[in-house]
Amino acid sequence: MQKSNPKIAIVCDWLTNFAGAERCILALHELFPLAPIYTTIFSPKKMPEFAGADIRPSFLQNWPLAKKRWQIYLPLMPAAIESLDLRGFDVIISTSHAVAKGIITKPEQLHICYCFTPMRYAWVDQNAYIKESKFIWPIKKFIPHLLSYLRVWDRAASERVDKFVAISKYVARRIEKFYERKADVIYPPVNGNLYSISDQVDDYFLVVGRQVPYKRTDIVVEAFNNLRIPLKIIGEGPEIRRLKKIAKANIDFLGRLSDRETKKYYSHAKAFIFPQEEDYGITPLEAMASGRPVIAYRGGGALETIIEGITGTFFDEQTAPCLVDAIRHFDPERYNPLLVRQHALKFDVSNFKKQFKEYVEREWEKWSDLRN
Repeated sequence: MQKSNPKIAIVCDWLTNFAGAERCILALHELFPLAPIYTTIFSPKKMPEFAGADIRPSFLQNWPLAKKRWQIYLPLMPAAIESLDLRGFDVIISTSHAVAKGIITKPEQLHICYCFTPMRYAWVDQNAYIKESKFIWPIKKFIPHLLSYLRVWDRAASERVDKFVAISKYVARRIEKFYERKADVIYPPVNGNLYSISDQVDDYFLVVGRQVPYKRTDIVVEAFNNLRIPLKIIGEGPEIRRLKKIAKANIDFLGRLSDRETKKYYSHAKAFIFPQEEDYGITPLEAMASGRPVIAYRGGGALETIIEGITGTFFDEQTAPCLVDAIRHFDPERYNPLLVRQHALKFDVSNFKKQFKEYVEREWEKWSDLRN
């Protein structure tokens, strides 16, 4: 084995829509451009950001509806990830919130897992996943048995990882609880150069993200129905239809926008609203990189990225009345946009790449010393 310049491969769960995890994968692709990307399913039409990349999908790639409804193949995902042939690589970097950590590697290969979270629907959100799934009754009845199988497989798969890197201390604690493994922490990147401070701040508050139940945009809509002040919501998802039905005229749904379109709304918002408990949360950092403070639920990764009184404020219960109280006591004049942005730039993609490159080099050197 060569101690320097190891041959690297990247592995991810699936590439079917561009969200926070995929931004991290893209940053790793830019950091290691010669590394092929292995995955279960790849949808080129939905992932133009990866045009030209060496993507190597599993046997599921051409199965019916795989690119549109990958969820139906969840029972086969462990077999799909285990089928990937990673011979010939020295370092494998898996990025995983589901099955990617389960790749099969040889004893001489170093497997570093950048873990977004242990499989949420198997370990943390299983009851909510069953309740909110849209499968027909006979299939829904089978889901608890599937999740039980996935928990057993996921725990076994975690033992195949040589080094865990978590996206936050919050996730590191979850890895220790469910996998009994220690994890280092490297925070995911925000593209600080994309965002900037505006001279003009408008009179609206802002929500950005995929609209799914756990994001709790429902309490934001309820709060602003009560407050009758302007709110703009960017993003699509299964919750949108329900949210539109209950929203009053002061709430504006803008749909899915590009990063550059969203940039304008970030920089002009009075504040960004973040009501969910996330493992990390990239959107608050995008708002802060635009110089705007954040009103966030006091939980999860937000506690690691928002400084109370400096870059934002917190509310303590995921309820509309508690959020209403926080907004009524919110004073945008107390926040210095330059300080808010300066804090966000600590999480810039350039810092992420530097930290990750140094981490891989350091661990590969230690691994090589042990093997030689």
